[in-house]
Amino acid sequence: MAVVAAAALSVTGLVSSAQAADVNVAKNAGFESGLANWTCSGGSGATVSSPVHGGTSALKATPAGQDNAKCTQTVAVKPNSTYALSSWVQGGYAYLGVSGTGTTDVSTWSPGSSSWSQLSTSFKTGASTTSVTVYTHGWYGQAAYFADDLSVSGPDGGGGTDPGPAIPAAPAGLAVGATTSSSVSLSWGAVSGATGYTVYKDGAKATTATGNSATVTGLAANTAYQFTVTATNAAGESVKSAAVSGRTAVGGGTDPGIPSTSVPKHAVTGYWQNFNNGATVQKLSDVPANYDIIAVSFADATTTPGSVTFNLDSAGLNGYTVDQFKADIKAKQAAGKNVIISVGGEKGSVSVNSDASATNFANSVYSLIQEYGFNGVDIDLENGLNSTYMTKALRSLSQKAGSGLVITMAPQTIDMQSTAGEYFKTALGVKDILTVVNMQYYNSGSMLGCDGKVYSQGSVDFLTALACIQLEGGLDPSQVGLGVPASTSGAGSGYVSPSVVNAALDCLAKGTGCGSFKPSKTYPGVRGAMTWSTNWDAKSGNAWSNAVGPHVHGLP
Repeated sequence: MAVVAAAALSVTGLVSSAQAADVNVAKNAGFESGLANWTCSGGSGATVSSPVHGGTSALKATPAGQDNAKCTQTVAVKPNSTYALSSWVQGGYAYLGVSGTGTTDVSTWSPGSSSWSQLSTSFKTGASTTSVTVYTHGWYGQAAYFADDLSVSGPDGGGGTDPGPAIPAAPAGLAVGATTSSSVSLSWGAVSGATGYTVYKDGAKATTATGNSATVTGLAANTAYQFTVTATNAAGESVKSAAVSGRTAVGGGTDPGIPSTSVPKHAVTGYWQNFNNGATVQKLSDVPANYDIIAVSFADATTTPGSVTFNLDSAGLNGYTVDQFKADIKAKQAAGKNVIISVGGEKGSVSVNSDASATNFANSVYSLIQEYGFNGVDIDLENGLNSTYMTKALRSLSQKAGSGLVITMAPQTIDMQSTAGEYFKTALGVKDILTVVNMQYYNSGSMLGCDGKVYSQGSVDFLTALACIQLEGGLDPSQVGLGVPASTSGAGSGYVSPSVVNAALDCLAKGTGCGSFKPSKTYPGVRGAMTWSTNWDAKSGNAWSNAVGPHVHGLP
């Protein structure tokens, strides 16, 4: 559905006439009239009813061969004027741009997303420019992309605009989902023409959402609340939906089967290999005391979508038995350590992309927690993650396991470059129950830091400037850890000496030991460091944990 953006009038003193409000000069911007006003290369474009961002239709364009699925529209503009260009996209690589501006043509792009994200930029027209060409396109050999609710907002160039949207109807089907001692998850039916939703708790605004689900946090334990939801768009807000009641879970304790071991303020995480790949073969009892969280790698996918299991590789681990393994978990916990099950890895194929698979994931991980006594779960999915359903899965698991549950994540650097990424959205979506994100600062090449500059792996700057993105993007310092290889054999590239890890931690926590990048403030609560793996560390005489462990535990 086309969106009309209203610009506020700025008045200084007396003026002889009012400035006209900006309008969306693109036609059929929500693809509600098929491909009217649009031209797509090589027959690559079509409209679909799902997924859509707003209204009932969206563009689906599929690159093929040497065709990048470019869809264009010529729009009327005013000379010497500024326009805001935006569009919602998902699917494969998606580009949004404009040409023929008479000044500087601009474009922006997304590397792909499993949920809707907004691309936006702006441009200025030249002194004689009366029309420009706006476009979307994908990339060669990549998956189809979807686009919806495109806007070219600025002065009317004489071509007018689509009729403005009507106020949407009230949402139906509001229902309560997973609850914890401090949160309630809600879902409702999507409303045609809505571009957003507002959730009310006991009559007061609690949160907003762009999709048809949300989680209200910061609630009191064992307390009933009344919830309603409204639909919104540029025309206004609907009446409230029928109310539903949701009660938070009882707080103050954990599941009897979940050990109550707590994670220290500054912690070291190490992955323990349930396989033999040339590193030192270990029992859990062999893992040094410098490790506070031990992530057992890895759970195995089953034929049921989202479901996982665990199979101890007794043969590869020199006859290590399940009974010994379970006993070692209890011994580690008695020593104040946390042992969690890691899901994913480089070759992991677990997929949580629906309500059913989210339920299967939560139920199966909880079964492993009950069977082996794990303290929690680590999310190390390197082959794609859906933030909507992984968030649901982790909240469901938290509700089952209680407040003692440890949740860690190990995203790749590319996954945490933007808060619009699926991993980052998942981390923020479970921030109230998340223990730590140990991003993998290796096998990465070069990446952007929070200052917009490019940094190469293997340096203090790479660790600090990329950690800064998470710290300034919404995560608490206690939820940020530095993930590095234990030795040059632990990763294909990106190894740094323990002294570099310690310097980066000092830079973040105390403002000392920095390279060319120095954060604008310090983060004394930064959680610590992670390594792949305890086995490669052992292969090197535990040089990594002997150097990094005491340093982490000595942070302020």
